[in-house]
Amino acid sequence: MMITRRSVLLLAGSAAGGMLLPATAAQAAAALPLPAPTAPRPIGTRTLHLVDAAREDPFAPDRRPRELMVQLWYPALGRAGRPRAPYTTAAVAADLESGLPLTTGTLAAVRPHARDGAPAAHGPLPLLLLGHGREGGRANCTALAEDLAAHGYLVAAVDHTFDAAVVEFPGGRIVRGVLPEEPADWGAQERLEIRARVDDLRFLAGELPRPRGGAGGWEWPRADPARIGVLGHSMGGSAAAEVLRVDRRFRAGLGLDGALFGSPVAEQGLDRPYMLLTALEDHDTWRQWRDHQRGWARQVRIAGTGHLTFTDLPHFAAAGGLPQAWPTDLYAELLGTLTPARSTQLVRAYTRAFFDRFLRNLPSPLLDGPSPRFPEAEFRWSHPGTGAR
Repeated sequence: MMITRRSVLLLAGSAAGGMLLPATAAQAAAALPLPAPTAPRPIGTRTLHLVDAAREDPFAPDRRPRELMVQLWYPALGRAGRPRAPYTTAAVAADLESGLPLTTGTLAAVRPHARDGAPAAHGPLPLLLLGHGREGGRANCTALAEDLAAHGYLVAAVDHTFDAAVVEFPGGRIVRGVLPEEPADWGAQERLEIRARVDDLRFLAGELPRPRGGAGGWEWPRADPARIGVLGHSMGGSAAAEVLRVDRRFRAGLGLDGALFGSPVAEQGLDRPYMLLTALEDHDTWRQWRDHQRGWARQVRIAGTGHLTFTDLPHFAAAGGLPQAWPTDLYAELLGTLTPARSTQLVRAYTRAFFDRFLRNLPSPLLDGPSPRFPEAEFRWSHPGTGAR
């Protein structure tokens, strides 16, 4: 079966909540390592709590200022003495495991590679803002973020508060998602959600290039305001396209199987580079977008993938019991048939090639056409744009 409009929006990431069955009580036993980054450079990670005092939160019942939790991955000067960072917090893991469902203890067993608080390489660094899918969370694409950081990028993944399935703020305060599953007006709901996400991204584009001191002389990694890109999975890809349309600080954007909902992008196109990596062969919003796109563009479909292939979920789904919890056809559709290692290799390679070309002016022949290295990658549509390299 095809992924429907509803499932593209709702089954957005490894943090999708409230699906199907209760979690089992057994504990996950063995460690579940994410794929190692493809560059040997050490990487660090830190979380950052930010408040946009100039903006009311559109979803908060008390209209408080918009609060965000952001996770940074960055090239580090070294890893000595720094612990390996957990995949997520214990409180967030418990909610996610109950919702998917996953065997209790699965997410505690996932092993990222970044070291918590490792000293950051000197900046400013090219910045990539990374958005999750609807009801997802900032950890969803950790394997991709770690690889980009190992290749010299500062990656900032944001929890879009009240959209993300669950967010833990300092002090243990928990905020859960409040998005309706069946809004009366999907178009209005999409526009509301995309506008909030875009405002989050624009706020971060201003905050992260600022020098920021830390305790004990620790220096936060700093972004280069002249080299900002944006990417996202599912609705995160929709927001990436829209922020590219409205804010010229963003030089290039990439969508991971994200339909272009909630904004005029499909009808107006973009004047800067945008790339789609997709599981679907086509979508009505992509067909509209192709008729109006002015900047450099590609749609590359990766055969054998599903909508959630572009997240970390394939790396721990089987160990966490999802094949037993989900119907067989749903599991195959959403997670695809490629091995997790191979799908991650493909997504990393094309994502890095895109941003290397447009943020670092590096040759990226992988984007010029089909490659014998990656026969699964089908070039569905290409546009040279103006001044393409």
